Amino acid sequence: MKLALDRISHRVGAVPYLHPLDLAPHPGALTVLLGATGAGKTTLLRIMAGLDVPTQGRVLVDDVDVTRRPVRERDIAMVYQQFINYPSLTVAENIASPLRRRRVRIPNAEIDAQVRTIATRLRIDPFLGRLPAALSGGQQQRVALARALAKQAPLVLLDEPLVNLDYKLREELREELTRLFATGMSTVVYATTDPSEALLLGGYTAVLGEGALLQYGPTAEVFHQPASLRVARAFSDPPMNLLAAQLVERKLRLAGDVRWPLPTAAGGERAASHAHGGSACTLGLRASALRLHSRDGDVAVHGTVALADIAGSDTFVHVTTTMGPLIAQLPGVHVFALGAPITLHVDPARGLLFDAQGLLRYAPAAGPH
Repeated sequence: MKLALDRISHRVGAVPYLHPLDLAPHPGALTVLLGATGAGKTTLLRIMAGLDVPTQGRVLVDDVDVTRRPVRERDIAMVYQQFINYPSLTVAENIASPLRRRRVRIPNAEIDAQVRTIATRLRIDPFLGRLPAALSGGQQQRVALARALAKQAPLVLLDEPLVNLDYKLREELREELTRLFATGMSTVVYATTDPSEALLLGGYTAVLGEGALLQYGPTAEVFHQPASLRVARAFSDPPMNLLAAQLVERKLRLAGDVRWPLPTAAGGERAASHAHGGSACTLGLRASALRLHSRDGDVAVHGTVALADIAGSDTFVHVTTTMGPLIAQLPGVHVFALGAPITLHVDPARGLLFDAQGLLRYAPAAGPH
C-alpha cells in the first residue's frame, strides 16, 4: 500500500495538534514515528486510520483521496497502547476473528494453524483457550497485537504496542516483530517515545516534535545526521551532551575558556569553515562517544563524578566539567565515588556541530552509536 499525507494539519478548537506536514511512509516497509508524549504521534495515526478527519490536507492511499472515508471502509489493522479485545471470546477466537470475517472463506484447519503460529511467535500459545479477563495486561496486549497481525492488512498502525510489557519480553517481541515486518507484505507505522526502540526496529524514522514533522528518512541516517538540535534531542537516549560554543581562530571556544579542535570531515575540510569568527554554535557529543581510555587524537576532558548509574550492562556517569555537565555511557559495570576526579576521552571528529539557528553543520560519518 502506498500511503501519503498531503499538507495534513489538525486543530481542536484553537489548539494545534499537528502543524501542516507531508509524509509518505515507504511502501512495504516500517516507519517509526518517534517523539515525546504530546508530539502528535497518536493524532497522526488516528488520521491515517480514518478515526479522525484532519482540519486541512488530504490522506491518499494508492493515489486515491480517502480523507473522509470512515475507518470501517479502510483495510487497516491498528493496535493501541491500551489494548482492546473481545471479552467474551477466547484468546484463539480473538486472534481468529479477522480471518473469519474475510470475504473469501478460509478452512477452519488453516485458521487454527495461522492462529497457533502467530500465538507462538508472540508467546501466548499457552493461553489460547482462556478469556482475556484471565490474562495479565501484558498478555492481553499481545492478544490485541496478534489479532492485528492475523488480519494481514496492507496498512498496520501500532501505537506504542510494547509499552506495557516487561523489559525482557519487550526485547524478545521487538526482534520478532522486526522479522514479521521484514516480509514487505504491509506498510507498517509504529509510534514510540523510545529512541533505542527506533534504532533497534530500523526501517525509516519520522521525528515529530510539538505537532511538527522535524525529519524523515532511513533510521540510521536520521540518527547519525540529525537535521537540527530538535531532532538530536529527540533521537538521543541518554540525552546528547550539548555545549554552547563560539568559533574563535578556527577552533571552538567552550565555557571555561576550553579550546576544542574543529571536527574535520573527509578530505580535510573543517566543519565550520563557512562560519565567521565569533559565531555562536553548539557542539553535540553523544554519551557513547565518551570513553575512559584514550586513543590517538583524542581530547581529554577532566571533571568530577556527580552521579554514576548502572543500567543493564552499561554505566551512565554524570560528570561536572568546566565546559558544562556531561553524561558518559560506559560499557560494563563501573564503580565511581561521588566527587571523585575523572578523565574522559573523545575523538573530536565524533562531535556534531549546530549553527546559531540550531541547524546541523557537521556530523561524523555513520559508525557505532
